[in-house]
Amino acid sequence: MKKVLVADPLNPEAMDKLQSLPGLETTVKTGMDEAELIRTIPGHHAVVVRSATKVTRNVLDAAADLELIVRAGIGLDNIDLEAAREKGIQVANTPAATTISVAEHTFGLMLGAIRNHGKANLSMKAHKWEKKLLSGTELYQKTLGLIGGGRIGLAVAQRALAFGMKVLVYDIVQIQTDLDVRQVSLEELLATSDIISLHLPLTDQTKHMISDEAFAKMKDGVILVNASRGGTVDEKALLRALESGKVRAASIDVFEKEPPDDFSLIDHPNVLATPHIGAAAKEGQKRAGLEVVRIIEERLAGTPAS
Repeated sequence: MKKVLVADPLNPEAMDKLQSLPGLETTVKTGMDEAELIRTIPGHHAVVVRSATKVTRNVLDAAADLELIVRAGIGLDNIDLEAAREKGIQVANTPAATTISVAEHTFGLMLGAIRNHGKANLSMKAHKWEKKLLSGTELYQKTLGLIGGGRIGLAVAQRALAFGMKVLVYDIVQIQTDLDVRQVSLEELLATSDIISLHLPLTDQTKHMISDEAFAKMKDGVILVNASRGGTVDEKALLRALESGKVRAASIDVFEKEPPDDFSLIDHPNVLATPHIGAAAKEGQKRAGLEVVRIIEERLAGTPAS
């Protein structure tokens, strides 16, 4: 019998389906640090994670029977992919499941920044009525620059077009879409966008892609949104850009260290921050969970999903 370790919480419906699969024994143990995961993972053939659990080389060294790692979500930066490849361990994720969830959250962050929702909310909770201080601008006819033209980036583009925005996209590959967007160079996007939204994985190439140099190329008063991956933006450079006024406002869902231990960026009055909840919509998590079950059923149990 193959053993599956669920190391991060899954949608309840998906969990019930996983536990009912024949030929599999499923153990749920969440909230483990590396040491506890190293003690727990031996004897398991598959492990299911989201973003919290880190599958490091040390963990994989202890996982002699491991055949499959499944990430319920998109990013794989919490998994040592090189170590997994060396050991012949399959790695799978669910890239399409939370597209709508993240795209909608991104749009909420965009609206929150341009209309001062965060500051207005805090002001009202302080029993103030600062109507004249909190006027914003419209999204209508603003230029949105999307860095990354994958599923989520294009889902954001679709919503932006419905708001009457002009949409530019930068990607290292030719994007495939019928949407009325224009693919441009990174330099043109930085120079002409009123709002810039990131939709990138964290790689050696994208780490600190948005740096002091990138901010210098942007329009004065630009708005930055990041609901992709922490580390794609140099947070110290962003703080400097906010303090200088180069960046009017920033909405951030992801951070270089999660949870953060330095709140200097988050404390800036023109930052709207959320704790990496872009994918945390019930519908998206259900789709991700059911996709995890399908992957395990097909690759581990060896039978197609029903």
